Amino acid sequence: MNYDELIKLLEHHRNERGIDHWNRLNPKPNSLKSFGIGLTFLRKIAKKMGRDHSFAKELWESDIYDVKIISLLIDDPKLMTKEQAELQVDQLYQGHFAHVFSSCNAALAKTSFVIPLLMDWINSDNTIRKRCGYSLLYEVSKFTKKSAPDNAFFLDRIEQILKSFKNEKNIIKLAMGEALMGIGKRNLELNSAALKVAQKMSPIAVNSGVTSCEPFDVVKHLTSDYIKKKLNI
Repeated sequence: MNYDELIKLLEHHRNERGIDHWNRLNPKPNSLKSFGIGLTFLRKIAKKMGRDHSFAKELWESDIYDVKIISLLIDDPKLMTKEQAELQVDQLYQGHFAHVFSSCNAALAKTSFVIPLLMDWINSDNTIRKRCGYSLLYEVSKFTKKSAPDNAFFLDRIEQILKSFKNEKNIIKLAMGEALMGIGKRNLELNSAALKVAQKMSPIAVNSGVTSCEPFDVVKHLTSDYIKKKLNI
C-alpha cells in the first residue's frame, strides 16, 4: 500500500462524528486534519500493513491525524532510534499522539533503548516527556522476557513516584498511576510496595476533554479479585 492508496482507504471510512469530536478537542483545528476514524479500526489497518520503518517515516510527515497514528503503529522498533524518539516527542501536538506513541502496546516500548529513554524522560522537566516516560514505564512493567528489569529497578521507580506525585500535573499523575498499577501486577513484592504508595494517593481525576470520567483508583486495580488470584494473595 502506498500513501495515495492509504488516503483513499481512510477517506472511504471517514467518520463525521469522529471528525466533529476531533475539531472540538484540537486547539488548532487548521494545523492537523482528521478522518475521524477510531483507534480500533486504525489498528486493523496497521496490522494488515505490517512493520515498515521507511513508510512510517513518510507517514509521520502527513498533516492528517489518522495517518500519523498509523505511522506510529507500523514503525519497526528494531530500526527506530533515540534521536527519532526525541524528535517525535516534540511533535505530539499538545500530547494528542502521546497515548499511541508511548503506551497502547507502543512500538517505542519495544526498542532496545527504552529503559534509558524512559529514565531520561521521567526525570525531565518537560510535561509531555515526563508523561510519555511514565507511560513507557507502564509498558515495560508488562515485560515477561528474561531481559526485563529486576525488582530493584521497579522498587526505585515506586519510590520516585511516591516522592514526586503530589506536585505533578494531573496528566502526569495519571501516567504515574498507570505505571504504578502495571508494576504492582508483576509479583507479590511489587504489589505490596505499589499498594502502599497507591493508598497515599486519592483517586486521580480523569477528563477526556469533553466529559469527565470515573476517577482512576489505583488501589482498586491492585486489590482486584484478578490480582489476588494471580499473585495468590
